[in-house]
Amino acid sequence: MAMNSKSEPGDPDAKKDPQREDGSLRRCAFLTMACMEGFVSDDELAYAPLRERGWVVEAVAWNRPGVDWARYDLVVIRSTWDYQNSPTEFLAVLEEISRSGTHLENAIDLVRGNMNKEYLRDLERRGISIVPTMWGSDLGPVDPMRIMGALDADEVVLKPVIGANADHAFRLGRGSSLWSEAAVAFADRAYLAQPFIASVVTVGEYSLFFFDGQLSHVILKTPKLHDFRVQEEHGGNIAPAPASPELVSAAEKVMAAIEGCPLYARVDLVQLQDQSYGLMELEMIEPALYLRKDKEAADRFACAIDRRVRERAGSSRG
Repeated sequence: MAMNSKSEPGDPDAKKDPQREDGSLRRCAFLTMACMEGFVSDDELAYAPLRERGWVVEAVAWNRPGVDWARYDLVVIRSTWDYQNSPTEFLAVLEEISRSGTHLENAIDLVRGNMNKEYLRDLERRGISIVPTMWGSDLGPVDPMRIMGALDADEVVLKPVIGANADHAFRLGRGSSLWSEAAVAFADRAYLAQPFIASVVTVGEYSLFFFDGQLSHVILKTPKLHDFRVQEEHGGNIAPAPASPELVSAAEKVMAAIEGCPLYARVDLVQLQDQSYGLMELEMIEPALYLRKDKEAADRFACAIDRRVRERAGSSRG
């Protein structure tokens, strides 16, 4: 699948010079986890195309102590898929990186705003169609009828407002035995409740990837049999998908509503009852990019990284 980009992968001008005037390679850190067991990441596919552009990349656990962040020219948040367990500590590390003078992508303000899923409320106020959502500070005494009544749904999904990997996500129907378990999980944490979207099972969830504001590739995620979670870690299936005009238009509208242009963003869309697309989530912290699902995606990502650094260096000299 070939998407539009500001620089084509085969453009020799995009690869010809190292970034430093002295000819040495620039250093980039991809933030990750200390242990990736049980997770699937293909970020390393971007290493070679970045090397062609004068970069050397090192994977660094975000919570590794004693890192000299100033030794890097750029830090890119990637597979930090345990940050939700220590969000305060995670933000403190990002602030430390920013204070070191090293450039951070995505920017800490974008990360901070994207960490709490209440960003969906803000996007809805800006005209974005989201999956209908009810917000709560804690479940308190379990009252399934109140939640399902408010959403006009016989089946709902509950998940934390700060979370990832579908951790503590519950699919709940009338009389479900899981309501008591959900009450314990959300006894002292904020949650959001949404109607269960049947198309997640019958069609799947679309993810559209944008690098430096340009659409790169599209995938379709479908859950395994008798599940609703589409993540690979939960047995979901991931496949390349065509970019229909309606799908792209819905995703581009989401991107246009963002203040600032992220280096990377993943727009997750599902088909609603009226066949339109609703935003499930906008991931700008640590989305899996599924570079392996499009043969040009890793090169587009490397191109976006290198181009942004070149443009920033040019503007600072100007």
